[in-house]
Parts: sequence; structure tokens; C-alpha cells
Amino acid sequence: MVNHDFHPDEIIHLENLRFQAKTIVEGLMLGMHASPYHGFSVEFSQHRQYMPGDDIRHIDWQVYGKTNRYYIKQYEEETNLNTYILVDNSRSMAFSGDGHVSKYQYAQLVSAALIWLLIHQNDAVGLAIFNEKIDVLYPPKSVNSYLNELLVVLQNTPCSHQTHIGGTLHQITEKLPRKGLVVLISDLLDDDEAIMQGLNHLRYLGHDVMVIQLLDPDEWRLQHPGKRQFNDMESGENIKLDVRQIQDEYHKKIRAFTDNFNRLCGENGIDHTLILTDQDCRIALIEFLRKRKRLY
Repeated sequence: MVNHDFHPDEIIHLENLRFQAKTIVEGLMLGMHASPYHGFSVEFSQHRQYMPGDDIRHIDWQVYGKTNRYYIKQYEEETNLNTYILVDNSRSMAFSGDGHVSKYQYAQLVSAALIWLLIHQNDAVGLAIFNEKIDVLYPPKSVNSYLNELLVVLQNTPCSHQTHIGGTLHQITEKLPRKGLVVLISDLLDDDEAIMQGLNHLRYLGHDVMVIQLLDPDEWRLQHPGKRQFNDMESGENIKLDVRQIQDEYHKKIRAFTDNFNRLCGENGIDHTLILTDQDCRIALIEFLRKRKRLY
């Protein structure tokens, strides 16, 4: 069960991104021992007694319940998976409303947790951070020393520039060295046709693709009726509107926008998940595990 202890507003106040990622992943794994995704990526081989320093996510809790002793599940070697995490850091991702974490902070939490999860599974993970250009691009590796390197660059790369998702996806696609699973994390606030062309470029070259779309609850619900000033975080344009006059139409538009992406992705063999930034951080990881289980 997903609980409120992993609310992003609580996680973001922990010590640093590494500890935040570790907290999210360990919380997920401890809650998955009764889940169909437990031992999701490898074939179970045998047990051995738990030793200090072992990864607690491999503890077999059913055996513990019977023996009151900790045993570790050992697994057979699995085929190495290349995962590319693509994070949108355009200015629109810096938006946060009503004290929530920003979309970019949420993307950092999810990305860091995925990196932690993958490297501890001995899978190779790469990272791209982009806006209208590529800010960061790291090739996939599975070595433990890579974890800190990726988390440091993820934590220290701020939001900047305007959005140009479609065009930048083409650039990133041409630089990916091997086929793998590509995870795009973005608000998708850009031209949908251009974005789909970029995503289909990835598919054409043999990548599996999933899209995690992040929106702030204020973007989704447009609450607080009354006159408000709206600011375009990328162009700087300001406009004053009465929320009561546009609220119903806005709700229709934002839902049509996300539904359209969901439909387009489905038609092109791409998984699409919409997550609001006041929701549990582990939702994205669960969706990732579902995708991975189907593919591998």
C-alpha cells in the first residue's frame, strides 16, 4: 500500500538527494514483499542468512515470519538493461503552487530514485537533462561509483531556458549508444505533434519508451476563484483573468490535453502516466516496474 509518509513535501526536506532517493526506494521495496512485483527482475535461486551490509530489499519476509530470522533471497544473473532517464529542466518545470514541491523538484526525486534502484539492480542507467538544448548527457553505466556522479549533477543542474521537447528529443536520440528503455519526465507543455515525432524517433531506433507527465495540482484544478495574474515562466508574459469565468473551460482543456497525449502514446506503443506533484513519490517507480516487468 502507498502511504502518506512518502509525500514529496516531506521527502524534499531530507538531508540530500542521495538520502531522498534511498528513502523512497527502500520504502517501496519494504512495501512490496507481498506484491506481485517482489523479485520483479530476476529469477529466484536460493536463500542465505542475512549479513550486515546486505541490501534489506532482498530480505524474504515470509521466511522471517516463519523463522523469526532474516534471510536474503539470492537471484540468478539477469540480462543487463540499459535505461535512459530524460529530465525536462525548462523554466516551466520550476512552477510550484500552494507550497508544493516544484515539478522539477519532483522530477529530481523520481529520477534519483530510479537511478538508485537501477544501479542497485546492476542495470546500466544514463541521464539526460534538457530544455531547448541538452544541458547534461551521461551514457549508461552500472557501476556503483556512477550513482553519486549522476545524483550530484542532477541536484546541481537548475531549470533554465525555454521548452523545445520535440527537437531536443531528436538530438538526444542520435546520441544514445545502445537500445534500451527511455523514461521521459516532463510536464509536456509544448507542441504535442513535435513531441510525438521525437518519441517516435526513439521507437523507430528500437527503444522502449515510457512518459511520466508531471503537473502541479494548481495547473490541473485551477483553484482559488477570483481575479488572478498568470505569468508565463518562459516568455515572461503576464495576463490578468477572473478564474470563475474560465474555470470550466480550462478544466476541459487541460483534461483534453492530457487525454490526447495518453491516446497518442498508446497508439504508438508508448506508456504514458500522469502524476500530480502532491502525490506519493513511489507512483512513478511502480509504473516503471510494471513497464519493466512486461518488457523483460
